[in-house]
Amino acid sequence: MWWNKEADWRDAWDYKFRWTQHHLTKEQFDPLAYSYDELATKCLDILDELAPPQRPGGVNETQSTFSAESSSSNSPTPTCCGAGTSSSSPHSRDYYSLLRTYHHLDPTLTRLWTQLHALPSWVSYDQLSRGQEVFYRYAGPAIAGLTFQALLGGMGGYRVVETLSRTGGFSVRVARRRLLETFQHILDVTHDIDSLKPEGEGFTSTIRVRFLHANVRRRILALANKAEGKGKSYYDVEKLGVPINDLDSMGTIAAFSATLIWVSLPRQGIWLSEQEKEDYIALWRYLGYLLGAPTEPYFSTPARAKATMESLMLTEIQPSETSQILANNIIAALADSPPVYTSREFLCAESWWLNGPKLSTALAVARPSWWYRVLVGLQCAMFMAIIYVTRAVPRWDKTRILGAKRKIRTLTVNLSGGKAMHGLQYTPQLGRMTKGEDIRGDDKSDSRRIVQRERPYRRMVVVGGALLSAAAWLSIRYCYPSTSLM
Repeated sequence: MWWNKEADWRDAWDYKFRWTQHHLTKEQFDPLAYSYDELATKCLDILDELAPPQRPGGVNETQSTFSAESSSSNSPTPTCCGAGTSSSSPHSRDYYSLLRTYHHLDPTLTRLWTQLHALPSWVSYDQLSRGQEVFYRYAGPAIAGLTFQALLGGMGGYRVVETLSRTGGFSVRVARRRLLETFQHILDVTHDIDSLKPEGEGFTSTIRVRFLHANVRRRILALANKAEGKGKSYYDVEKLGVPINDLDSMGTIAAFSATLIWVSLPRQGIWLSEQEKEDYIALWRYLGYLLGAPTEPYFSTPARAKATMESLMLTEIQPSETSQILANNIIAALADSPPVYTSREFLCAESWWLNGPKLSTALAVARPSWWYRVLVGLQCAMFMAIIYVTRAVPRWDKTRILGAKRKIRTLTVNLSGGKAMHGLQYTPQLGRMTKGEDIRGDDKSDSRRIVQRERPYRRMVVVGGALLSAAAWLSIRYCYPSTSLM
């Protein structure tokens, strides 16, 4: 029982849990920080040999030669979103298309291709389809959870932020687009079951992300070796582990699945059924398999996934100064931006609500006023009312899921400026580190404007206050007539 005083209870950033045999210690996790997806890395090198990337002038550019090393700009390298198999730019290469074209020419490429197309025995397409529906059934609170807990709260991971900081992809001016591209991948893999089958949009998108991770890893390690040869320090592998290592990959899968189920949604008043938990974990277990992340036994069951998430929260979340920079850059990038033009204060309130006071304070997220906490609470109440009512009526539930799929996908692609190809857009370079920025509009004009996102909750406060006042007056007037109001 939860009240058992003899149980081994732990507290990780305002989240309490009981330690079990499935939980892992920091010493057990540490080796995973130095292992990584070697198969994708080898295939990346082989593909660059079979189809060398070319500079615009037509000169071959091998993996060990990087044209951008002399640049120290904090702006991402301009790239083309369309990829195909064109090799006109090393940053716009579609490695999935290259793998499909050349996989029969090399045994290592064949091995990866075969592995990706071999469906694991534990995969059921029916279950994956149900897992996809879970995301859209709880779309509102799920998006809030992914944004403010999985992504912003995830910046508390002291290892992963050092990799993210070196890409330049989380400066204020580009962070919003970077988040939208990540969200596009989530929408790709949850669209329908055909998207997860070979050649489906979610399937190919996931393989592109896998190659992107391998590309960033290779780039950072090459720069670290180059800097070390000059007696300088760029990235400390011994201290931080290999960039985008197995532990990082596990943390990503846990944040997008287990954290959503057992932390994000419950903190917004939403609880899933046991079947929904099994289905959603199974979906992300398969995505982890496609991404080359360790999934066995860490995500083999909901209980294992929950224990993995809790262990990572306890051992890996240690916010640093870099964590604070990236977290606040995300808030600055999202504040007063389309489509909902949410205020900075509301975003901070969401972070405090979902991540808790301890982690939000450690990430240097500004403490929100009581007013914005009330607004976030009303948002949660609205989510609960809509979800619990529609979930109880199968026909309404199905209609709402289909509508969410269509609207969210169209809006996200439009805001992103097109379909994300997950190429190496934000190129790590010597001298590039994401810096803290603070981009604000005219404070006076902001104070005069009631932003779109907050308007319905402000109305709820006014209407609710009026109703409570009326109820209080009526109760006094009719329940206590002797105490007439004079």
